[in-house]
Amino acid sequence: MLNRPSVCVVGLGYIGLPTAAMLANSGHAVVGVDINADVVDTINGGRVHIVEPDLAALVGDVVRSGSLSASTEPVAADVFLICVPTPFAGDAGTPTPDISHVLAAARSIARVLVDGNLVIIESTCPVGTTELIRDELAAQGVQVDRVRLAYCPERVLPGRILHELVSNDRIVGGIDEASSAAAAAFYRTFVKGSVPTTSSRTAEMVKLVENSFRDVNIAFANEISVLSEHLAIDPWEVIRLANRHPRVDILQPGPGVGGHCIAVDPWFVVAKDPATARLVRTAREVNDAKTEWVIAQVRATAAAIGAGLPRPVRVACLGLAYKPDVDDLRESPALRVALSLAAAGIEVLACEPHLTEHPLLKLYLMEDAVSESDLVVALVRHSQFIGLSFGDRRVLDYCGLTASATPA
Repeated sequence: MLNRPSVCVVGLGYIGLPTAAMLANSGHAVVGVDINADVVDTINGGRVHIVEPDLAALVGDVVRSGSLSASTEPVAADVFLICVPTPFAGDAGTPTPDISHVLAAARSIARVLVDGNLVIIESTCPVGTTELIRDELAAQGVQVDRVRLAYCPERVLPGRILHELVSNDRIVGGIDEASSAAAAAFYRTFVKGSVPTTSSRTAEMVKLVENSFRDVNIAFANEISVLSEHLAIDPWEVIRLANRHPRVDILQPGPGVGGHCIAVDPWFVVAKDPATARLVRTAREVNDAKTEWVIAQVRATAAAIGAGLPRPVRVACLGLAYKPDVDDLRESPALRVALSLAAAGIEVLACEPHLTEHPLLKLYLMEDAVSESDLVVALVRHSQFIGLSFGDRRVLDYCGLTASATPA
C-alpha cells in the first residue's frame, strides 16, 4: 500500500470515530483525540461507545493492527480533522450556533502544527467559521500562510456511515486554492465519490442548505399529518395516495425532528439573516410544534384512559432515539415526549432496544412495556418493533409502525 499521510482526528463521536477507523483501515496512521478519558480507554481497548453497523468490528481490527490509537491530547500529524460538536445556544426564539468546541479544538492542535500541515473542519458550522479558525490559529502563533486550512462537511446517514464516508461525494472548500487542492487530494485517498472544490464559505453554506432542505420537506409532512388528524382523515393514507402522483414524493411524518444535523443546522442559517430566512425558520417551528402536539395528544388520551384507574396510567413509549435503528438521543423528539409525560406524573414504560440504561427513565423490554401498559405510543420505527403485537391496547402511532400506517 502506498504511503499515506498520518492523521489526527479531534473528536471521537458519531462522525469522528467512524472516520478515524475508516482512515486507519485505508492505510493511514491515525490518532483519535477526545477529552473524555473513558472514550479514549474504550477505543484503545478495541471497543466502541456508540452504535453503528460494523463499526465495533472495524475499530477492533484497526486498534489491534496498531493503525488506530486514541489520546486525550493532539499529537503531531500531517493532517488534522476537527469533528467536534457544534450545538446551539440562546433562547428558543432564535437559537444561535455555539462554535466554542471548534475553537477549542483549533487551540488544542495549534501547539503541534508545523509548516505544511493540513487542517480540515468537518463539524457543521455557520458561514465564516473557517475564517475564524484561521484567525484563531494565527492568534495562537501559527504561521497560517504555511499551513493549509479547509472545510469539508460530513454528509453521512447514521446507520450507513461507514459506507457513505467512502461512497458519497465530498464538498471541499479551502481558505485559498492551495488549501482546496490539498484537502481534495487527501479525500481522494479514500473517497470513491466526486470531490469538487469551492470556497470555504460556499462549502459551509452547502452543508446548512442540505439539512435545511430536508427540514422543510419533513415540516410539510408533519403539517399534513396534523391537518389530517384535525379533519379525521388517516394521514398515512393521504400521503401514500398522494405519492402515487408521478411528481409528488412526500416524506413520512414523525413526532418531530431530531438528530444533531436537521434539528440544529437550519438555525445556523436563520441566525445569519433572520429577516430573510423565513421559510427555514417556519419549518423549524413546525417541526418543533409537532412534538408539542404529540405530547398534548398523548396526555389527553392517557387522562381519558386513566380516569377510572386507581393508579397512575401506564404509557409504553416505544423508542427514544431520534431515528430508527440507532442509539443516538441528540435532540430526539421521542425522548422529549417520554420525559414530558414522566414530568406530568404519567408512569412511562420506556423501551429503547439500543440502550441498556437511561439516567431519567426506566427501560423495559418491548414485550413487557406493551403488556404492562394501558396505552402504547409508537415514537420510533425501530426494526425490532415491526410486527409487535399490541393486543387490545390503544395505540397512538406517530412513526408509521402499525400495519395500517405502513406505506404500501
